[in-house]
Amino acid sequence: MQVDLLDTPIEYLKGIGPKRGKILRDELNISTYYDLLHYFPFRHVDKSKFYKINEIQSDNVYIQLKAKVIKTETIGVGRKMRLVVTVEDDTGSIELIWFAGIRWVKDKFKINSEWVIFGKPTYFKGVYNIAHPEMEPVSEFSLINIDPLQPIYYTSEKMKQHGLGTKQLAKLTKTLIDQVYAVIGENLNKDIINRYKFLSRRDSLKEIHYPKNERNLDKAKESLIFEELFFLQLNILSYKHQRSVSIKGFTFSVVGDNFNYFYSNLLPFKLTNAQKRVIKEIRADMRSGKQMNRLLQGDVGSGKTLVALMCMLIAVDNNFQSCLMAPTEILANQHYNTISKMLGDMNINVGLLTGSSTASERKKLHEELQDGSLHIIIGTHALIEDIVQFKNLGFVVIDEQHRFGVEQRAKLWKKSITPPHVLVMTATPIPRTLAMTLYGDLDVSVIDELPPGRLPIKTIAAFEKDRQKVFRFVKKNIDEKRQAYIVYPIIEESETLDLRSLYEEFENIKQIFPSPKYSIDMLHGKMKPAEKDEAMLKFKNGETDIMVATTVVEVGVDVPNANIMVIENAERFGLSQLHQLRGRVGRGKYQSYCILISDYSKLSSEGRTRIQTMVNSNDGFEIADVDLRLRGPGDLEGTAQSGILELKIANLVRDERMLVVAKNEADRVLLYENGLNNPENINILKHFLLLKKKQKSFSQIS
Repeated sequence: MQVDLLDTPIEYLKGIGPKRGKILRDELNISTYYDLLHYFPFRHVDKSKFYKINEIQSDNVYIQLKAKVIKTETIGVGRKMRLVVTVEDDTGSIELIWFAGIRWVKDKFKINSEWVIFGKPTYFKGVYNIAHPEMEPVSEFSLINIDPLQPIYYTSEKMKQHGLGTKQLAKLTKTLIDQVYAVIGENLNKDIINRYKFLSRRDSLKEIHYPKNERNLDKAKESLIFEELFFLQLNILSYKHQRSVSIKGFTFSVVGDNFNYFYSNLLPFKLTNAQKRVIKEIRADMRSGKQMNRLLQGDVGSGKTLVALMCMLIAVDNNFQSCLMAPTEILANQHYNTISKMLGDMNINVGLLTGSSTASERKKLHEELQDGSLHIIIGTHALIEDIVQFKNLGFVVIDEQHRFGVEQRAKLWKKSITPPHVLVMTATPIPRTLAMTLYGDLDVSVIDELPPGRLPIKTIAAFEKDRQKVFRFVKKNIDEKRQAYIVYPIIEESETLDLRSLYEEFENIKQIFPSPKYSIDMLHGKMKPAEKDEAMLKFKNGETDIMVATTVVEVGVDVPNANIMVIENAERFGLSQLHQLRGRVGRGKYQSYCILISDYSKLSSEGRTRIQTMVNSNDGFEIADVDLRLRGPGDLEGTAQSGILELKIANLVRDERMLVVAKNEADRVLLYENGLNNPENINILKHFLLLKKKQKSFSQIS
């Protein structure tokens, strides 16, 4: 009964019908009673309170006024037409503005007619106005049947034009709650509900839309936030639990001659304690008999590649092959050169496979992979092609994994009947809340210290007025035989964006740093792979003094002699990207600098926070936390595409403590006797299966 009624198509609800039903589907993805019931208001307002016009002090809150019309005016023509209605009370006047649906409302507002006005003020050119307010004649308005806290829902202009504004949505939701309240059942078990004193689910859903008071509203939010995070964690952890039970992995029982020789004779620097700890964690996974799935987080320059290589040597010692997949040819080439150099005279066969590999190179690689004589292969997406077959693939490393899709990654480890051990690496520090959700089915290792001798990068905020001073500083360093990057946000000049472009500025840089004394080159994403590789190789070999580039240099390029990173229009970059770009310098023995040039007049408060955070901190995890707070989880790179963060009421930044509680409870349910099949967990199991059916599984993200 419960599922049948809540699955009723939305057009059957009184007051909706086919036309409005289609609008709700198209605009909000609301198709059923269940969907509308779970479309939560983003705010509640006290509609028993009236403001005076001179009391308006903020454009962040919705207000209610009582005022009379003193003037109406239609301004502009066609698409630029707007209706402006001026209203006043005994303290002042304010303009009400309509940009759409004008023909429906323009004849309603007679001079001296009195209205109750509800909306959100906007501050523009020194005065407040309200766009598209809700209007009700004073003569028809009554406080008698007004709920103390009125729900406010996000709506679109198209919805408002079809009578589906926030007021109408509230009315429809109330009708729905009255109709389905009796059949709303629990999704949690009694133990969890009683232990945390949660409201019943039916009362939570009623109070989230129409709360009796603030306390009930808070209790409803608490219950629904927990439930959403609980099932999110349950989905991820059940997959992890199932995999640990059902999927066996190769047992690497030996740490042999290759690992020991490398450790004793070829280490490029002494391992940090963090690197030693991570190698031990990976080693324990590899000899457990279960497939390893581990995320390795480490800031730029923390030595992740060295850790990955040492683990690949353990695979070689156990007669297994390894592969390392990188997102770009530049990064794949760098890994190949770095690893080949580290291995020195060891008898380890390392191959490189990219889109640029010739037919003869590919033929040789394919043969050596299949006969087992190639121990380690490094490459790009070319590694997942069907033709690439291994004799005994046992260890997979994926670098900057968020740049690969789920299916691409899965193809790689399906190249072995028994799944290989998987090490996912990222230089993008991930806040704990995101790690628990995006990578909840992975074990996490963190390299949280840099190799000895690394000098912290000095980050400096500069503005347009400082430009000549910045370039004098760059020139001084180049004269001392150092190199510099200058990064721009766009390649070509844009009519719509007033930003410095790479092509335009490349010519200016050549004027400031004239040939033949200075050598300048450029690097951007529209260049062919061979051109990019050639430009980068020249820079790496010291033949180029200044690399003028776009963010294509963000990932992985290692030039120890480059000690200056200048980022133009720094306000246009996200924190994570700024931190990644900064990590291109500071890799050698010289003091390095990151100079962020921005236009102060165009800096938003968020832009100022980003720049200040970069100046104050070199800690990638601290920067990631600020980034998460500023942008929200759904906007961070790689998260929006996963579908995992389409949360209806929970917020990973605000609700971190509840997320930890939900994770612990999900763990407890899964590990308790019979897990989800325990009769006490019948409600949890039913809702869990329903969610699985309703939405794309987000447990496959790693």
